[in-house]
Amino acid sequence: MLSRAIVRPPGPTFAEGLTSVRLGVPDFGRALKQHEAYCAALQQCGLTLTRLEPDEQYPDSTFLEDTAVITERGAVLTRPGAINRIGEVAGIREVLQQFYSELHAIHAPGTIEGGDVCEADKEFFIGISQRTNETGARQLAELLKSFGYPASFVDIRGMKGVLHLKSGLGYLGDNQLIAIDALAGCQEFRDYDLVRVNAGEEYAANCVRANNWVLVAAGYPAFEEMLRGLGYQTIAVEMTEFQKMDGGLSCLSLRF
Repeated sequence: MLSRAIVRPPGPTFAEGLTSVRLGVPDFGRALKQHEAYCAALQQCGLTLTRLEPDEQYPDSTFLEDTAVITERGAVLTRPGAINRIGEVAGIREVLQQFYSELHAIHAPGTIEGGDVCEADKEFFIGISQRTNETGARQLAELLKSFGYPASFVDIRGMKGVLHLKSGLGYLGDNQLIAIDALAGCQEFRDYDLVRVNAGEEYAANCVRANNWVLVAAGYPAFEEMLRGLGYQTIAVEMTEFQKMDGGLSCLSLRF
């Protein structure tokens, strides 16, 4: 069961962050309201929040998930592949030291971002992407092995519209993986029951299982209906302003 989450609202420089999509400039006021609704949804799921102050120095710093990989048995500080995000990690180190007596870290030339790491119960999938290189993935896999977790690599380089592994993959629990078509055929997922995302609703694949609920991006009714048909309770959260900056539901928190 998840009991805690660390969150950070976007700062006034949010619109200056990195993005690979052309969906317009995010509305800062709307982004703040959407972030607060996201926090309320996590609390509804039973999580206690650690709320960090906005960090104007780093426009992408609201996307906390990329800065660490957290497990029940240990935590790993990442090394983002986007060079202007590396400085975000130092601040997260200070926060995580409140919860973990020992922190591990990815070292140069390795790069890895948390959005490329999907935990499926006692196994981890690590995406090799534009932001996570093979060296970083191997470092993380060795650390996870020391914690007692096996890990598999999934090469998503060249997959159009898939910035991070979790842009198109999510774990619901109960041996069920959410997957977009581009990822559904990967052999690494052969032992799981795949829940396919309908064409046109690919963004919805980045959902978050939080105890007895699944957080989903609002605006994808077929996906939400499919989850309810599988027996899951859903909470829809507006994510339009974060989507403009390549962000999804999992990006906005570190949950443990």
